Amino acid sequence: MKKILLAFDGTHFSNGAFQFARELNELEPALVTGAFLPQAQAANLWSYADGMSGPMFVPLVEERNTEVMKENMTKFETLCRRNGMEYRVHEDLYDFALPELKAETRFADVLVIGSEVFYENLGGKLNEYLQDILHRSECPVVVVPEKYNFPKTNILCYDGSESSVYAIKQFAYLFPELTKQPTLLVYIHEDGKNEFPQQVNIEELVSRHFSDLTLMKLDMSPEKYFSTWINNRESALVVSGAFGRSAISQLIRKSLVKDVIAEHKLPVFIAHR
Repeated sequence: MKKILLAFDGTHFSNGAFQFARELNELEPALVTGAFLPQAQAANLWSYADGMSGPMFVPLVEERNTEVMKENMTKFETLCRRNGMEYRVHEDLYDFALPELKAETRFADVLVIGSEVFYENLGGKLNEYLQDILHRSECPVVVVPEKYNFPKTNILCYDGSESSVYAIKQFAYLFPELTKQPTLLVYIHEDGKNEFPQQVNIEELVSRHFSDLTLMKLDMSPEKYFSTWINNRESALVVSGAFGRSAISQLIRKSLVKDVIAEHKLPVFIAHR
């Protein structure tokens, strides 16, 4: 049984994130923990946490937002009971010390967040605190759009870096029930570098976990074309080591993590050390 942490901007309930957790629970029963952050807290989540060594508190949201947040908590509980899901809810939200959400990721198998609600206040841009969540979370993160098809295929983004291999392994360990699906191991190469890095080694590893595996090389500019190519693939889940250090990892980071998530079409699994 896994522990799935669902983080909501308290005034916006992400149906996409909840449905993803529900479908994972159908594949294998899980404990689903809902964390409902008041909007002011969500917007300053990591910046406040990093600047304070001890407990700290942020201003309360308006009364109306508080009521909406409580309604969303009730909705979460009702949906969990209706779907036979074991669940927990963060209590004492008004005294909730922000660093505890980051700590919560240390004790969760995976964090699931809805991508679109985290964009709502910033005109559709991948905002700073969502980037910080992806970077600072101590467990893998799945970023889910509101409308999507539950994945029937996997796209593993590989660039030869430690980060990309780590993400692939974490995905396989966490979701063995998804590894039976058709899977593409995709390598995007720089001009003049046409061979898979460590092809024998990566194929030996990945083929042990993914029974229907295809290796693919894409000769394209990641910055210009990768998100377009990947978003045209239906019912897929993208696996990425978001913070690798190689040149290609930086390009994938810019294009995939920002552009693919911003398109709100495919779930993206992100893991880094």
